[in-house]
Parts: sequence; structure tokens; C-alpha cells
Amino acid sequence: MNNTLNNKLIAVIRIRGRVNVKTNIKETMKRLNLNYVNNCVLLNVTDSYFGMIKQCENYVAYGEINKENLEALLAKNGIKQSADDFIANKSDINALKTVFRLHPPKHGFKSTKLNFKQGGSLGYMGEQINELINRMI
Repeated sequence: MNNTLNNKLIAVIRIRGRVNVKTNIKETMKRLNLNYVNNCVLLNVTDSYFGMIKQCENYVAYGEINKENLEALLAKNGIKQSADDFIANKSDINALKTVFRLHPPKHGFKSTKLNFKQGGSLGYMGEQINELINRMI
């Protein structure tokens, strides 16, 4: 599969809830460890993870996370490791699958029904995911 996120560290945040979600999407989000709204997971993207994210794209927001937000998430979760060490151990990231529980964002989401390109908060956000994470920490 041709994707631009291959071997990059991304943050995936669940935006929408569990009501009226198709079974295969529920199972995909369960495998990504995104069981509840406002949960965040860090992933090192491979083709299989990219396919899983694309399948549940209408329920999550994702994008590349920067070092400042990564250090803030690690400190919030009590992981005593620097961002550089965490990025260096990319193979451990997918095995770890740590869930970061976040607050709802200050000033709310733009829209929980529209894609980011349409003015909402769902789907691929690129570097804009860092602003969302800052508002949720």
C-alpha cells in the first residue's frame, strides 16, 4: 500500500462514541486499543496499521505528533522516558500500545461529524493534531 505515513510516529485519538458503530469498525478500534472517547494511542505506522486507521477514519483523528506533545503525554501517563528514547525504540511502541486518557478539548471539537478537510475534527489532521492534543492535555 502506498501511504505517506509509513514508519512515522502518529497519534490516534478517538472522537466519536460507541452508539450505532458497525461491528467491524468496533473490532478494529478495539484492536487499536481505542475503547473510549478521548483515548489516544501512539502508533508506528505500517501497512496493516494504516489500513486499520483508514477503516475507522470517520471515528478518529490522527496525525504526526511532535516531540513537545510526546513528552507531555509521556509525563501525563507517568512514563519516565525522554521523547528521543521513545522514538528510538519504535518497535516497542506498537508492542506497548499505551492508552493515554485525555480530557475533552478546551473550546470543544470543531465538528464530530465532518472530516478535517470539510472543517471538522475527524480523519487525517497532519501537524494540526498537535493543537488538538494541547487543548486536551
